[in-house]
Amino acid sequence: MNRDSKVVSLTPVSGSNAPGLKLARPLQKIRQLAIRQLAVLLRGLFDNADDTLFDMADKAGSNSEQNIYFEAMRDLRLKRRVMESRFYRTIDEGFQSLSQAEASEVKLGAVSIEGLSILQNDELEQSVAIEGMVSRVLNRDQGMSLSHLSTRIDSLVSRNITTVNNPMGPKLLCEAFNIACKELDVDIKVKLIVFKLFEKYVLNQIEKLYLELNHTLVADGVLPGLSHVQSRKPSPAPRQPTPETAAKEAESPVEVQLAQQMFGALRGLMAKSSVVQRAGSRAAAGYSGVASQQELMGLLSQLQQTTQEVSGAEDVRGALQDLMVTQQRNRALSSVDDDAINLVSMLFEFILDDSNIPEGVKALLGRMQIPILKVAIIDKAFFSKASHPARKLLNEMASAALGWSDQDSQTQDRLLQKMEQLVFRILREFEDNISIFSDCLDDFMGFVARERRRSELMEQRVRDAEEGRAKTETARDAVQSALAEKMVGKTLPAVVVDLLEDAWSRVLLLIQLKEGESSPRWQEALDTVDDLIWSVRPMADAADRKRLLKMVPGLLKALRVGLTEVAYDSFAMNKLFADLEAIHLSSFKPKQLVEPRADRPVAAGKIAVPHLAEEKAQPDTPAAPPASVAEVMPEPVQTVEVRVKGIDPATPESAEEISSPVELTEDDPSFRLIDNLKVGAWVEFAESDVRSFRCKLAAVIKATGKYVFVNRTGVKVAERTRSRLALELRDGSMRLLDDALLFDRALESVIGNLRKMNQAEG
Repeated sequence: MNRDSKVVSLTPVSGSNAPGLKLARPLQKIRQLAIRQLAVLLRGLFDNADDTLFDMADKAGSNSEQNIYFEAMRDLRLKRRVMESRFYRTIDEGFQSLSQAEASEVKLGAVSIEGLSILQNDELEQSVAIEGMVSRVLNRDQGMSLSHLSTRIDSLVSRNITTVNNPMGPKLLCEAFNIACKELDVDIKVKLIVFKLFEKYVLNQIEKLYLELNHTLVADGVLPGLSHVQSRKPSPAPRQPTPETAAKEAESPVEVQLAQQMFGALRGLMAKSSVVQRAGSRAAAGYSGVASQQELMGLLSQLQQTTQEVSGAEDVRGALQDLMVTQQRNRALSSVDDDAINLVSMLFEFILDDSNIPEGVKALLGRMQIPILKVAIIDKAFFSKASHPARKLLNEMASAALGWSDQDSQTQDRLLQKMEQLVFRILREFEDNISIFSDCLDDFMGFVARERRRSELMEQRVRDAEEGRAKTETARDAVQSALAEKMVGKTLPAVVVDLLEDAWSRVLLLIQLKEGESSPRWQEALDTVDDLIWSVRPMADAADRKRLLKMVPGLLKALRVGLTEVAYDSFAMNKLFADLEAIHLSSFKPKQLVEPRADRPVAAGKIAVPHLAEEKAQPDTPAAPPASVAEVMPEPVQTVEVRVKGIDPATPESAEEISSPVELTEDDPSFRLIDNLKVGAWVEFAESDVRSFRCKLAAVIKATGKYVFVNRTGVKVAERTRSRLALELRDGSMRLLDDALLFDRALESVIGNLRKMNQAEG
C-alpha cells in the first residue's frame, strides 16, 4: 500500500518530532492552507510589534518603564523564530490529534495540582485575557463559518468536534499562542500587549480564513449542502415554519421515532394509574370541542406572562380554564396535551422537592414550568433527547446552583443574577421558537465557564497553600525528631538548648524544606549540632581541649552563616555567641570538675537542662562550694520540651474530636462513604438547625490526612479529618449532595412513582 499518498509533510513546522498521521486528504489540505495563512497573519503581528512597543516606550513615565519596553522589543526579535515554530507545531499537533479516537486536550497554562508554587496574579490576568479573546471571536461568528468548519471536520473524523476542540477554533489558537509566548522573558504588561496584537492581527482576520477553509472542504465534497449565513444581522425569513415542523426538521427519523416511543411509554404508565382519570372525564363534560395546539400555546403564553404561580397539573388546568372562561371559549384539552401537562407537573414536583437544590433557586426554576410545558407540547423529543437545549438548560442551572447557599447575598450574587436574567428573558420572549433555549444555554454555559475558571484558579491557590503547609509540618516533624535524637538525655547549658531549639531549628527547617533530608547541607547542619553539643561538655584531658581549640572557629562560622541565612536577630545572635564563648573559654581554665548527677529518664522530645532552683530545693544539700569551684560547675538540670520556633505542635485531631464520646469502628459504612468521596464532590454542613453551608472537596492532603473544602468561588471554608467527617456523616450534620443531572433524576423518579402506583392499584 502506498502510504505516502495519504501523508503530507508539514514544512512550516520546523523541529516538530511528531510523526505524520493518517489524516483524510481534505484535512491534510486545510492543515497546510491554515498554517500558510496563519504564517502571513503572524508575520503581520511581529512586524508591527516593534512599532507598538516603541510607541509605548515613548509614552513611558519613567526610565525603568521605558527600559521594560525596549528590552521586550529585543526579546521579541531574538525569539521570534522559536515562537513561530512552537505556534505552528502546536497547531500541527491539534490536526494530528484528529486521527485519534480520544485525545487529551491541550491544557493551556494549567497549574499542576501537586505543584507547591502559589498562583500569581500574572497567570490570572493572562487567563482572563485569553478568555476574553476567545469569547469575542465566538460572538462574532454570526455567519456560522466556524460552526460549519467544525461540523465539516467532525464528519471526517471519529471524534466529536466542536468549536471548543476544533484545531482552528479560537480556544486552541489562543492556547497555541500562549504556549509560544512562554518563550518570552517579559513583564506581564508587555505580554498582555502582545496578546492584544495577536487579537488584532490574527483573530480579527480569522473569519476570512474560516471561509477559505470551508470552501476548500466544499470543493472536496465535504457537506456541500451546509448553508452559510452571510449577513451579520438576521434578515426576515421568507417562510415561518410552525413550531412543531421546526422541531421535527431538526430531528433525524430515528430521533423522532425514539421520542414517540418514549412519550408513548410514559402515557401508557399514566393511563394505568389514577393520574389521568379526571382528565378523561373532562372530555365529555359538555365542551364544544378540543383546543388546538395553537390555541393551547396561546393560552399558555398568556399564563406565562402573569405572576400567578402554578405548582401542579390541577393548578395548570384551573388557570387554563379560567382563561378560557374569560375569553368565552369552551374547549377541552386533548388527551395528549393533558398527559404532557401531567408529566411536566410531576417533573416539577420532584424539582421543587429536591433537597439538593437550594430553596432560593427552586423558586426561580419553578417559574420555568409553563415554558417547559410549552416545549413538551411542541417537541416530544424533550423527554427522550438528553441534548435537548431546554432540558440541558435546566440541568446546567441546577448543577451550577449546587454550591449556592440561601445565605448568599441575592442582590450581589452573580450566578443568581444571571439565572434570573435568562429565566425572565424566556418568560418574556418565548412564544413557540425553541431556539431561545439554545441561545440562553450558550449564554449560561459561557458565564459558567468564566466563573468556573476563576474558581479553579482560587482552588489551585488553596491546594498549593495546603500542600505547602503540609510540607512544612512534615519538615518540622523531621527537625523535631532530629534534634530530639541529638539532645534527649544529655546535660546541656541553657544557652545551648536555646540556641538549638530557638535558633538552629530554623536553619534545619529551611534546609529540610528546600533540599530535604538526603542533601549534603542537611547532614552538615546536623554535624554542626553534634559539634556544638560536644564542645560544651566537660573537657577531661588536653587532647580534648586541643581538638576544641581547632573546632571553635569553624563551628562559630557555621553557626553564624546558618543563622544569618534565616535572618536571625543579630543582637540575639551576638548574645548567644558571647555566652557560648564564655563556656568555651572556661574549658581552657584549670578547674575542679564536679561529677554531674546521673541523668533521669526523660520522655522522647525532652532534654535535661540546668536549673539552679532544683539544687536549692534539696534539704540535705551540703553548703555551697567555694566560688572558684562554683564558677566551673556544670549548671544544674531542668526539663525542656523540644519544639520548632514559630510552629505549634501538630495534633492529629481537634480537641472536639478527641473528646467525642462516639468512636466509629473502621468497618463503619460512614468511613466507606468518606473514602469514596472524590475531589469535586459537593457536601452540605449543618451549623445549626436553621443554618448550613455548602462546599466542595478541593483536596485531600495525604501528608496530614486533611480534607479541604471550598465554596463555589474557590475560597476555603472548611477543613476536616477523615474521622470527623465520618462522625458528621453519621450524626447527620453533614450530607452528600447528588450532582447527577436534575432532569434525569426527575424523570427516573416520575417513572418509578408511576410504576409503584400501578403495582399498588393492580
